Amino acid sequence: MPGPFGSTDEHDAKRRLILRYARDAFMADGYAGARIEPIAREAGVSTATLYALFAGKAELFNAVIDDAAALFSSQMARVRACDGEARQRLTSFAQAYADFMGDGFVRSVFRLVMAERSRFEDTARRFFEKGRGEFGLTLIGILKDHQARGELKNIDKASWAAGELMGMIEHPVFFVPLVTGDEVKAARTHAEVVAHAIETFMARYGA
Repeated sequence: MPGPFGSTDEHDAKRRLILRYARDAFMADGYAGARIEPIAREAGVSTATLYALFAGKAELFNAVIDDAAALFSSQMARVRACDGEARQRLTSFAQAYADFMGDGFVRSVFRLVMAERSRFEDTARRFFEKGRGEFGLTLIGILKDHQARGELKNIDKASWAAGELMGMIEHPVFFVPLVTGDEVKAARTHAEVVAHAIETFMARYGA
């Protein structure tokens, strides 16, 4: 028998629409400024339907951040699936990480989570740990794999080496725009940042 929202597909479709417009509202107006009624109206559902799916604004905010984290995880799944020699796989990882960290939406999510950290400490911690952990664990796996193949030098601390490569990408494509504002034009393209990071990394760790 169908539930209160009809089929499972209909339920999921309504939930996705609500999350989409809630995300836009939270990004534009912050947590305090976002209002439930306009979100429901934009999503094409009644306020009662929204509250049946999400108990309140706090639960909706948590769901928006968790949904964003799941999206980031799906990007890493594509990187884990690729294969090739060390330079090729590291470049593929670095490009995906640069695209992720350089995405304006990602910066908006980070700004929003940081702004609401005191109110949603568990959500903020889960978001940061999942984002960084997904990429970090993927890169550590790549490093260990190619070290075993003899394509990379013996790396005592794979987590340190992974942090070095990720740091060379994070600073120019994420932290600088985060601090200076998205309207400031970057000095280097993502491709240039990635090429420099890979050359520097391979000069140190390449076999």
